[in-house]
Amino acid sequence: MDFPKKGINFRDIMPLFAHPKIVDDLCKAIAQHIRTSVGEINAIAALEARGFLFGPMVAILLGVPFVPIRKKGKLPGQCLQASYMKEYGEV
Repeated sequence: MDFPKKGINFRDIMPLFAHPKIVDDLCKAIAQHIRTSVGEINAIAALEARGFLFGPMVAILLGVPFVPIRKKGKLPGQCLQASYMKEYGEV
């Protein structure tokens, strides 16, 4: 698809949210995968914004806290920071 730039294969997942059963099944499958492949965890951490769509639901299913990871400058006060690479640029 070459979006947002050449070589990137972007997939729009938003249409999934028109189907609550599919979203529920997906979150349950992710939670089950974590249970069987990872084992016990302390929390689910997810990057904004797409990670915020599934992260809280999976955390609830696993009975653990959800830790939202925000971009620099989005929260007041002192915060932990780290740089990371996205598929189409560094943040």
